[in-house]
Amino acid sequence: MQKKSIVAVLIVASALLLTSVPMFAQAANTVPGAGATPKAASDQDIQLLREDIRSQKKQLVAANMTLSAADATKFWPIYDQYTQETIKINDARWALIQEYAKNYDTMTDVQAQDYMKRAASIDQQFIATRSKYVPLFAKVISAKQTAQWYQIDRRLGLLMDLQLAALIPVVDPSK
Repeated sequence: MQKKSIVAVLIVASALLLTSVPMFAQAANTVPGAGATPKAASDQDIQLLREDIRSQKKQLVAANMTLSAADATKFWPIYDQYTQETIKINDARWALIQEYAKNYDTMTDVQAQDYMKRAASIDQQFIATRSKYVPLFAKVISAKQTAQWYQIDRRLGLLMDLQLAALIPVVDPSK
């Protein structure tokens, strides 16, 4: 049964990520080879889409966590706090993507170095934040349930990273 749940999570998350393509319409319209869309998304559209993704992510976590009612009342406030912290990191990621798209055709070596440094920092922030919450969850749910949350959250993060990687072209050193 657990295997079916994991497969369901991956399928739904993949579908979720495929529907998020318009989120990167600004970058796609600016960056060559990124699969341009007819209309760039506004900041408001992007904000609404990000809220929808967070809501769907929470639904996926809820559908795949094995929490009693008592555990759920302790788990979800911490999860919501975790989500608020990751929003800040995602804001930095989105700003970096926008900057990358804006500078793609004219990127200097200095900008490329800065991009790599900032991208690595954002990745490290995600890892640090997830790790920070492990002991907080472990105080209110079992270690196995905490590991289950960790795995689900990490897998969803990896799927989102994969979607981003598919949408953002690599640096063209000839420019």
